[in-house]
This record gives sequence, C-alpha cells and structure tokens, in this order.
Amino acid sequence: MGKISPVSAKYIINASITIDGVVDRPDVIGAIFGQTEGLLGSDLELRELQRSGRIGRIEVNVDTKGGKTTGDIIIPSSLDKAETAIVGAALEIIQRIGPCNAKIKVNNIEDVRISKRNFVIDRAKELLKEMMDTVMPDSQELSDEVAYSVRMMEIQVYGKDRLPAGPAIDESDEIIIVEGRADVLNLLKHGIKNAIAINGTSIPPTIAELTQRKIVTAFVDGDRGGKLIIKELLNVADIDYVAFAPDGKEVEEITKKEIHKALRSRIAAEQAKLEVTTETSKTGTKQASRTPERSSWNNNRQPQRPSRQPRAATQQHSSYTAKKLMLDNDQKKKVREMLEDLIGTRGAYILDEKLSILGKVPTSELETAVKSVSSGVYAIVFNGTIDKNLVRTAEKLNVKFLVAMDSKVKNEETKINIMTEEDL
Repeated sequence: MGKISPVSAKYIINASITIDGVVDRPDVIGAIFGQTEGLLGSDLELRELQRSGRIGRIEVNVDTKGGKTTGDIIIPSSLDKAETAIVGAALEIIQRIGPCNAKIKVNNIEDVRISKRNFVIDRAKELLKEMMDTVMPDSQELSDEVAYSVRMMEIQVYGKDRLPAGPAIDESDEIIIVEGRADVLNLLKHGIKNAIAINGTSIPPTIAELTQRKIVTAFVDGDRGGKLIIKELLNVADIDYVAFAPDGKEVEEITKKEIHKALRSRIAAEQAKLEVTTETSKTGTKQASRTPERSSWNNNRQPQRPSRQPRAATQQHSSYTAKKLMLDNDQKKKVREMLEDLIGTRGAYILDEKLSILGKVPTSELETAVKSVSSGVYAIVFNGTIDKNLVRTAEKLNVKFLVAMDSKVKNEETKINIMTEEDL
C-alpha cells in the first residue's frame, strides 16, 4: 500500500468520530475502506488512491471512556480541492463500526499551502531586511566608508616626542591641541587634519615649541580633567583660544556637528584662564566640581568684561529678597520630579503658570528657545547651572522661577526665584 509524503500533501482532512461502544483502531480503518468501497467510482476508490499515492496514510486515534469510544481521523490528500472535499464528505456516510452505532463529522479541510505560504512571506521579510542592512549599502555609505578609511591612514607621528597628529600640522597656520590619539582620529574622521595630541597630562616640548609659531586652539573634554589640562597648557604654552566638548562628553566620542559647534564657540585664552582660576579656587563646594555652562561664554572670541555691581546693590538685593515667591510642597514635589527626569538628558522643561510643560529643549539651546518665546513662560527647569546670561534673558521675559542642579547667581542678586537641587 502506497504512502503519501507529508511534504507533498496539499490538503488534510480533519474529522472526529463518536462510537456507542468499544472498538479498536483497525475496526475504524476497516469500516472507512469497506463502507466507502464502490461509493465514489473507480477514480475515487480509497484503496486505489492510497496505492497510487494520492491519499496518504489514514491516521486514527481513539480513546475509550465509560463504554464509548471517541477519537479523530486525519487523512492527507494530494487531490484537488473538489476531490478532497468529496472524499471527506464520503466519511460521513459511515453510521456503524462493527456492532456499534457511529458518527463521523468532518471538522475542516486544511490547506497545507497556506501555512507554507505564510512561512515563505515571513522568511522573505527577514532575508530582505538582512540584505538591506548588510548587503546593499547605498552610494553615500560606500563613499563615507572609503573616505573614513583614507582619513584613518593619514594619522602620523610628529616631532621628537612622536606625538599623534594629522597630516596638515606643518602647512597649517592654525592647529588644534587635543588630549589623546583617539581625539585626533575622531577629528580626522570628520575632515579636520590639523590636530595634534599631547598624549598625557604633562605638556611635551614639541607642543610648547609649536605654540610659539602657530595660532593655537586647545580642544579638551567637557569635564574636570579638561580644565586641569587647560590650566597646565596656559602655564607652559602660548595658547590663543580654548574650546570644550559638550558637558560630560569626550572629544573622541562627539559628532561632527558637536565638533564644529564647540570650535565655533571657542573663547579667548585670557577668559578661559579667568574661568579655570575661578572654578578651581572654590574648593570644598559643589561649584568646584562641575563643568561651567557653555552658555556663559560669548562666541565672538573676546573675553567678557567683568560686570560691575551698582553702588545701590545692597538696597536692590534686599528689595529682590522681599519680592520672592514660594512654591508649596506639592509644587516642589512636581518640580523635583521634573528635575530628576532630566538628569543625564541635557534637556530643559519650559513651564507655564500651572507648572504644565510647554516644551522641552536641549540645554545648549535653552537661551535661544527662551528668547524666541514672547510671553507665557512661568518657570524653567533644566539639568545644568544657572548663569548670569540666562538670568538676564529670563528677567526680560518676566520668568518667575529658574530651577537647576546648581547656580552661579545668588538669589538676592536677581528678582527671579532661583532654586537648586538642594532647595527642593
């Protein structure tokens, strides 16, 4: 007797059987062949169909409980859908198996190709995604990859100290001093070829000699270590400008946009010396361990002149103190949760009078965003340090509260209510 392979089956007939009595599996199979014999003609004779492989092995599973037998019948078929339906309907004419009454009910005819088709579609989606991600880069990606490889090959060693440097150190009138080899590689990756690394915290003689004949920008990480390197460079080398990476980031990990933004925002060495000296002198306070906000530096490469306090500063401060508003406990809790949400995001919330969020902007763009709003700003909450520039902008817009991690402006120096993490 032939047997159809499950792989070649197109349809599967699923039927259930109920028998009023106790019978075995061979009795059911015998009844199926015996009682359908001659019923459908020679072309659809079950024995001939099975012998030719067009009907597969008939699977019968039965279970006897309480003197009754129930089970299911499974018949794989490679006939067309009409012939398969006829074979399935023929099963339901069986009313007795052995001495017992029986009833067969065809539950459904399953199209095996549907499940295969679904598998094909799902697998095709996976293959296409893999191909688009890894196999088929577009022309821009190919161009970027080639350019990146060429730039990486351009790194060289410079001077007797064998410092990592870009290929344009000698011919360029301006150079950029960075901390390490990885910083030079990142600048090369983005097309900046006039960078050189000091390779440590001590300043090599090669760097000191270069700064005497070049226009020099020191570009360091936006952390405490960057400040210490700037302090040493200012003492032993002739530095013209200073640029910092964004707060908490290193030069080796920042993007092209962040590199150009930092270099455009560089400040004069004299101003940087004043900033570093002020910060490092405040030992024992939180102010000393935080990187100053970039928004406190102007972008015209000129040192800011120290602001002069008016003679009536004492009276003005006392009047500011008298006008201070207060937040109740619920409002403080709400503002504190907002400040905690912003930790690590370098973002800022702009709030209305009900302390509802009007918008969220990056801290680096906070002053610009506030200036673009004509009115309706009641409070600003951000992850950073409040400086005088931001306070002046906020005063013009009649902002009532500034909330941040720390502040360079004392509460009595402004009419705005300044709150820090400690106050909350």
